[in-house]
Amino acid sequence: MRVKIVNRSDNDLPQYASSGAAGVDLRAHLDNAFTLQPMERTLVKTGLFLEIPQGYEAQVRPRSGMALKKGITVLNSPGTIDADYRGELGVILINMSQRPFVIENGDRVAQLVFAKVEQSDWELVEELETTSRGSGGFGSTGKK
Repeated sequence: MRVKIVNRSDNDLPQYASSGAAGVDLRAHLDNAFTLQPMERTLVKTGLFLEIPQGYEAQVRPRSGMALKKGITVLNSPGTIDADYRGELGVILINMSQRPFVIENGDRVAQLVFAKVEQSDWELVEELETTSRGSGGFGSTGKK
C-alpha cells in the first residue's frame, strides 16, 4: 500500500522497526520540550500529513513500552484517522502515572497502524435473528 505523506517536521519519516512490525513510530514535533503532569492530557503534534487510500484507516495506538514503564498512553486508543482527513496528525497523550513526564522534539510518542475498513449499508428490519448468546454482554459468556 502506498501512502502519500507531507513531513513538516525535522524528524525522519515514520519507519517500521522490524520486518514483522505492524506499526510505525510517530514522533513529537515540538518547538520546546513539554512536561506532562500526572493525570494531564495533551495533544502532541507530529508535523505529518497523510493521504490515506480509500478503504483504509490509520489507527493511532500507544507504544507498549511507554505505557508499561512510564504510564503514558494514547487517550482515545485506537484513534482513527479517516481516509479523507488531510490535517496534521496529532496524538492525544495522557500521563496515568504519579510522576511528571517530559516530551521532547523527536520523541517516539505513539505508533500508527493501517487497517482495511468497509462502510456498511443499513438494512432496516423489525427484528434480528436469534443466537444462543442473545443480548447477553459484559461477562455473560463466563470467566473461563
